[in-house]
Amino acid sequence: MPVQCSNCVEKRAMLKRPKTGHSLCKECFFCAFEEEVHQTIVAANLFQPGETVGIAASGGKDSTVLAHVMKLLNERYSYGLNLMLLSVDEGITGYRDDSLETVKRNQQQYELPLKIVSYEELYGWTMDAIVKQVGLKNNCTFCGVFRRQALDRGAVMLKVDKICTGHNADDIAETVLMNVLRGDIARLRRCTAISTNSEGDGVVPRCKPLKYAYEKEIVLYAYFKKLDYFSTECIYSPNAYRGYARTFLKDLESIRSSAIIDIIHSGENLSIREGVKMPVQGTCSKCGYISSQTLCKSCVLLEGLNRGLPKLGIGKHHRLHDKIVNNEPLTEKEERKMKVFDI
Repeated sequence: MPVQCSNCVEKRAMLKRPKTGHSLCKECFFCAFEEEVHQTIVAANLFQPGETVGIAASGGKDSTVLAHVMKLLNERYSYGLNLMLLSVDEGITGYRDDSLETVKRNQQQYELPLKIVSYEELYGWTMDAIVKQVGLKNNCTFCGVFRRQALDRGAVMLKVDKICTGHNADDIAETVLMNVLRGDIARLRRCTAISTNSEGDGVVPRCKPLKYAYEKEIVLYAYFKKLDYFSTECIYSPNAYRGYARTFLKDLESIRSSAIIDIIHSGENLSIREGVKMPVQGTCSKCGYISSQTLCKSCVLLEGLNRGLPKLGIGKHHRLHDKIVNNEPLTEKEERKMKVFDI
């Protein structure tokens, strides 16, 4: 016997919400999903009328749903926002070039301005070239650091007031787990924040309107709305550390359906014992970007690449970083030691 929608009780249910377990028809699901995102935006006071907001667009399901919902809610509830799309071209042949075609179609579909910035123009390197140097083991470190800074640089070019990203509940729960496993207290403390304040010159505040939206429901929304999105995984990510956290999270969710939200709430309620020394946020002496070290991670990684020592920026602060700060050459012994120990 067909199951009726538990909300309107008139139409046949088309899905069971992973988040609540309610059986809903498509229309009721759309309304529930959109209203929850709206309530998230209102409760956190994410935007102010008249602001220019850049939507980080990759062509994937999260950013496509974000762009669709942000445009819809902006018109429905009169947010008064000026929306724009901002994309980063990492330079991954057969992946990012294809996904950017999706972004360009989204630009036409949603009638929003689009700005694309590339690693090659910003750093002089593409991810294809970086992977040839560093291999597949640590390439996500480079991409993650460069991408964050590239979004900020693109946002400055567009002169937007804020950037909103498509991070969903699953992403945030994964990040909490990763920071717990790494013992990274500083990042653990701030990774669940729904928005960030401006952390320095050239840094645009970010927010996450989809913070409490489950990945499964984002997929369902995109599928039933017939949204145009790119679904292929990055060809360089099979060995990414996040993948292991994701697998663990899915296993937890299969046992306890509320595991995702529970982990997020745990991160939100984290308190640091008095007296624990935390990194002091400053600016990079070379590029002026935010950093708790003399040089930001991006500059250290770039210097390593340009010196033919791609492992230089991997891991924790290294004593040879000081030589980079002072633009001093490394001795043959130092270079040999770094290559041997894969630092």
